[in-house]
Amino acid sequence: MNTRFLLACLVVVLTVSDITAQNKLATLIDQNAAKLESKIIAWRRDFHQNPELSNREFRTSKIIAEHLQKLGIEVKTGVAKTGVVGVLKGGKPGPVVALRADMDALPVSEQVNIAFASKARSTYNGQDVGVMHACGHDAHVAMLMGVAELFAGIKDQLPGTIKFIFQPAEEGAPEGEEGGAELMLKEGAFESPKPEAIFGLHVISGLEAGKISCRPGPTMAGVDFLKILIKGKQTHGAKPWGGVDPIVVSSQVVLGLQTIESRQVDVTKEPSIITVGTVHGGVRNNIIPDSVEMTGTIRTFDDGMQIQIHERIKRTGELIAQSAGATANVTIRKQYPVTVNHERLTEVMTPTLKRIAGEENVSIGQKATGAEDFSFYQKQIPGMFYFLGITPKGTDMTTVAANHSPLFYIDESALVLGVKSLANVAVDYMQNKPLNRASK
Repeated sequence: MNTRFLLACLVVVLTVSDITAQNKLATLIDQNAAKLESKIIAWRRDFHQNPELSNREFRTSKIIAEHLQKLGIEVKTGVAKTGVVGVLKGGKPGPVVALRADMDALPVSEQVNIAFASKARSTYNGQDVGVMHACGHDAHVAMLMGVAELFAGIKDQLPGTIKFIFQPAEEGAPEGEEGGAELMLKEGAFESPKPEAIFGLHVISGLEAGKISCRPGPTMAGVDFLKILIKGKQTHGAKPWGGVDPIVVSSQVVLGLQTIESRQVDVTKEPSIITVGTVHGGVRNNIIPDSVEMTGTIRTFDDGMQIQIHERIKRTGELIAQSAGATANVTIRKQYPVTVNHERLTEVMTPTLKRIAGEENVSIGQKATGAEDFSFYQKQIPGMFYFLGITPKGTDMTTVAANHSPLFYIDESALVLGVKSLANVAVDYMQNKPLNRASK
């Protein structure tokens, strides 16, 4: 018999065998996710009613760690203060894949009329505040706990290793502290073993429950903190010529900064934003103060443009101040890089999302000017970050409360889709090894 024919037959047999195994795992995931739905919702409600601020997720991390330990998953706690990392080795050889959920809540007082609404209060930067899961991290934790239980139940059939990363302080560590994804990496979240790829999702308001949004390339903006201190010369408000007015100078600087985006950078390449959010100066109506301090945020989608914009902000502030006889001290502190979905990874994994949610329910999302510290993981290994719709069907999307609102609301019917999607992208990656077949 022809050797080529035998080899071709063997390839067909192996391919059919692989497809059969893949279909079997997908069926198991769907069945087990459905059985876990009520448990996932109960976890989410418990976390929602007991929210904790960044780097203070003590109760949350304890519950996560105990859950993973009961499942027989290897657990490391105290990573980046309250982070939890779990490792589940499958029964078959294969790559290491990481899945991430963030745990922290926000200093927001809840206004949603639900039985499990948060009444929690805490201290945030010295102020007494309400605490609420106004961004949906409670749902992220509950879904990843569900994925962990699902995978523990089919451990022997997993072709590889899953690394569960439960991360604190995605919303930013308190003043004077480190935290979040960057600190998780510093403290070994990607070590022993190092994953080949990482997946994460975020619940999003304004997208119907049952729908998923994902895009290759730049997805969420890089964010930088901006502070400008204008130093003038204090004088009587009735005699402005006797000093240098930093209030007038700061007003000119605010307007000057807007010409950077509209006149100085290539707007056809990527969008960018410079926002001044606070202006502080003066103590009395008839005294021109000695100084004014402004703070703001910078959003960019391209590393080269980010450098250009930083240089132009410094030049604009300093030269406008100099023209008036004042000085400007410009401080820019990088916070999160651009969230960039690995193009090849996103291309080959999007069909999995379409299979799980239905092709008509998966769309290419628009770029978001919000930021995500998932971007730090993507700087280390290929990653894909996507959005899960949680707004009830039939809702007028123009009236929906956004993430971070005290009225933020989650349609819990979406959570089981989140579990299925995370589990299936992990398994499909492990079975197909797409990045081993193409250049990274």
